[in-house]
Amino acid sequence: MRSPSSIAVLVASLAHAQAQYLVNELSFGFGTRISPEGQQSVPNFSLQGRPNVPELLSNKIILTPPAPGNQRGAVWADKSLPHQNWIADVDFRANGPERGGGNLNIWLVRDGAHNVGSGSIYTVGKFEGLALVIDQSGGSGGMIRGFLNDGTTDFQKHHNPDNLAFGHCQFSYRNLGRPSQIKMRHSESKFVVEVDSHLCFESDKIRLPSGYNFGITAASAENPDSFEVFKLVVLNDDNNHGSTSSYHQTNHGQNQDQNQNQNQNQNQGQNQGHENNNNQQAGQQQKPPHQGKLTFGRSGMVVDDPFDTVIPDQQAEKITSSKAQFEDLHNRLQSVNHHLSSIFRAVSQVNSIGEQRHEEVSTMLGELKGLITTKVDHRCDALESKLANLEKEMRSLRNELAAKLRDSENSIKYHVSDHHETLKDTVQKHAAPGHTRLILVIVGGQLLLAAGYVYYKRRKSSPKKYL
Repeated sequence: MRSPSSIAVLVASLAHAQAQYLVNELSFGFGTRISPEGQQSVPNFSLQGRPNVPELLSNKIILTPPAPGNQRGAVWADKSLPHQNWIADVDFRANGPERGGGNLNIWLVRDGAHNVGSGSIYTVGKFEGLALVIDQSGGSGGMIRGFLNDGTTDFQKHHNPDNLAFGHCQFSYRNLGRPSQIKMRHSESKFVVEVDSHLCFESDKIRLPSGYNFGITAASAENPDSFEVFKLVVLNDDNNHGSTSSYHQTNHGQNQDQNQNQNQNQNQGQNQGHENNNNQQAGQQQKPPHQGKLTFGRSGMVVDDPFDTVIPDQQAEKITSSKAQFEDLHNRLQSVNHHLSSIFRAVSQVNSIGEQRHEEVSTMLGELKGLITTKVDHRCDALESKLANLEKEMRSLRNELAAKLRDSENSIKYHVSDHHETLKDTVQKHAAPGHTRLILVIVGGQLLLAAGYVYYKRRKSSPKKYL
């Protein structure tokens, strides 16, 4: 039987938590596994990526890998949110080099898988809804900013999308070594964004209609940041829409009983120890296998690890009867058996995942080898063909040049020889008469001079007659 103080604490915790219900079809990461064992998909969610689809592990989704850079990844809910009052809880982690870059975007938009895809706030066009961006805007150490769009503003073509933010706060999110939590609360009175249980910003002028889809996208730069998402949990205060489950499956009562057992006497400790064991066995029968218990504290909704539900240690002198000793030994052996089964399942799962990854890598290497071989052979054949065509063209060009040179040489010889023959005939024809005439002119001239001289002498020597 619980004491009045423990009952008051339990009632106060339930009143503080209010009536919140988990929306299963819009949530992942609230159980021990994100995807069912043996499957590489998230139930009710779709994965997108460019150039590669995000890597899905048992407890997280790696949207952008540590290498190489310039990667994009996204996870989108297949169903829309039918509620007006809701709480969205996202756990993520960002790791990268000292000057790494990238951004994480949390969306609640209409038809986000088609209108947004794997884009970010800087590459998306027109969208209708809310976007929460985590990046190093303006060279800061980290910042969270909120954006709204009614479908009329094209963010990709806008000259400065950073000026469109309606709220922001500083948040150093890189290389923390732990997941960071972002919680969004939407009600009829206001919209609130909290970071690691601290208020980031809020507004009483935002009303988001129902029918939008939740999604998370990430983009890495040339020096990449690796963005990992551990959970997206959506809560509402109405269990009449969709598949919901109450988050009030807490273990506050068991914790109170355990604390009370430590303060009571030996007989009461034994009785309540038996009651706790019975409650644990009943809880294991009611809940499905591999499911933790949902709790809601300062850090939001979490899932208890099955390895944390161990039987508390007890002092040997408290076990006085053989029945109590047998029950304690039975419970501890059963707990060890459960832990060994969980370990064997984990090892088997790791082995199967390793074999699957090995097969995928071998297949990818074979395809890559075949692709490289095919491309190399094709390129070599094309190169040989081009070289053969070039050699043929060079030979043809050489033959054409030789023929042209021969024709030109023959033509020049023909024209020169013909011209020489014509010139010879012309010279022979006009040269002979010219010499004879010259000789005759010279001889005739000499004769005339001689005749004149003789006539002059005779006239000079003849007697003069005077009248």
